[in-house]
Amino acid sequence: MALLDEREESSMEYSLYPFFEGEEYFAFAEPPTYFGLESGAAFGPITVNYQTYGKLSAEGDNAIYIAHALTGYSLVGEPPGPHKERGWWEPLLGPGKALDTNRYFIVCCNVLGGCYGSTGPSSRDPKRGKPYAMKFPVVTIKDMVRVQKRLLDYLGIRKVLAVIGGSMGGMQALEWAVTYPRTVESIIAIGCSGRFSPNGIAFNQAARMAIMNEPAWQNGDYYGKEFPGRGLSLARIIATITYRSNESFEKRFGRSLQNAENTNPFSFHEQFAVESYLHHQGEKITHRFDPNTYLYLTKAMDLHDLGRGHSSYHAGLKRIRGTVFLLGISSDILFYPGEVRGLAVDLRRCGVDSRYEELKSPHGHDSFLIEFEQMERYLKSCLEEVENNRQH
Repeated sequence: MALLDEREESSMEYSLYPFFEGEEYFAFAEPPTYFGLESGAAFGPITVNYQTYGKLSAEGDNAIYIAHALTGYSLVGEPPGPHKERGWWEPLLGPGKALDTNRYFIVCCNVLGGCYGSTGPSSRDPKRGKPYAMKFPVVTIKDMVRVQKRLLDYLGIRKVLAVIGGSMGGMQALEWAVTYPRTVESIIAIGCSGRFSPNGIAFNQAARMAIMNEPAWQNGDYYGKEFPGRGLSLARIIATITYRSNESFEKRFGRSLQNAENTNPFSFHEQFAVESYLHHQGEKITHRFDPNTYLYLTKAMDLHDLGRGHSSYHAGLKRIRGTVFLLGISSDILFYPGEVRGLAVDLRRCGVDSRYEELKSPHGHDSFLIEFEQMERYLKSCLEEVENNRQH
């Protein structure tokens, strides 16, 4: 496997994967003024990598915060430079699009615990002079959101028109509504729930074990040594199965062999087309993501529970003041549409203005990153409603 040389290791805070980083950085929690985590631990310093699009209004009230999913990053729209990755929602962001940069000031940052410019396990621990690795503290979705609030305060944003995200990004959007009910006017949460299911936790544990059972992982101290790519690749394969659906696999691959014309189906090493696809997805992630980061972010997802810190789950939901738009995905097997619909019912029972719609797609959980025409219509409709409510 590839080695990380000393030069790469020494600059790990900012350049592990520079193509995936936004152009701006915000730093805070310098000792002795540490940042208090939900666990009770005091942590710092913290660097946040972020990207903005559009212009903040004089009143500071046209902001939209976009929260990324598990392996996402701060680049949502068109790349800001020639050496940057394309945005993961680029078809939806820009002048005249759903996320209209002529009307809105849009912000996205890499989450706390990430590996794309924000402080995470691969960042250098100033006390030890080397990456935190598994000495990095456990962080939660709420910790991520509180860091994002510090960033928005720094940018002069007083009111957030909408917080939008899918999957882990949807978890963040929901946590925003609970933790900062007076700041957030609405959230648009896609393919997510108010607390992560045992089924989701089980898949995440399987993925973590794939990484942690890789000999090259070395209890997380692999920086500057052999990269534990086999474990990370297997973790991604496990996750990819949950991101797709039987319908999408059936339509795209069926039972076809990868090289049907020149193959022996009775050879153990011959692959079905779907196997080849999974191996390709597993290989790709090893070139752009940190294994320890994968461990910490999936743990944060497992800990997601809007009731923690409140007297009950429903007490947490009752804190929400803004409108909650929930979008389920018809073929999602990670967050079944009934689970998302059930959250909408719970919210309404708690007196929250909540709406549920369903994206019809065979592509499974990842449909919100694929079905751009449907997403364009849905986001435009939600944001228009929020703005109309403002005028009344």
